[in-house]
Amino acid sequence: MKYIKDEEFIRGNCPMTKEEVRIVSIAKLGIEEDYSILDVGAGTGSVSIQMSKLASKGKVISIERDEEALELLYKNKEKFAADNMQIIAGEALEAAGSIEGQYDGIFIGGSGGNLEAIIRVYGSKLKPNKNMVLNFITIDNLYKAINCLRELNYEVECTQLAVSKAKGKGLMLTANNPIFIVTAVLK
Repeated sequence: MKYIKDEEFIRGNCPMTKEEVRIVSIAKLGIEEDYSILDVGAGTGSVSIQMSKLASKGKVISIERDEEALELLYKNKEKFAADNMQIIAGEALEAAGSIEGQYDGIFIGGSGGNLEAIIRVYGSKLKPNKNMVLNFITIDNLYKAINCLRELNYEVECTQLAVSKAKGKGLMLTANNPIFIVTAVLK
């Protein structure tokens, strides 16, 4: 499966999970072609689209509340013909009641300030021995997530990824924000 480059996505002013972070986060989910996966805080859809291609015989449910991000999410779904992807417009905790069943993977890219509640509510939708992957820029949210996950008896792993790219004639390195990638599994 080809990994999609950042410049291939339709983008606006909304944040997007960058290519290297997206690849590592998705790898941590261990996606198989028949998986059902949730993407909470889907943003522009970069993670959802890539997951939909890996889970080609499964499904991806993408939840997003921001209007501008939703517009981009729909455009990217169409551009990449992600027919196995369903978009739910709305706040994650409000949308949770309409999402039935158990899932093979959950990606949490945004929480809108409701991190612990989202972990608890969506964690109940995760199949045993499957992975929940969460991305954070701030140490505060990382700390909250790890404490909540441990309280719920998840096994937790944290990876910090910092990406710099060489640009210009002199190949000066320009850094992206370091990202914390948390992988949690409930045995």
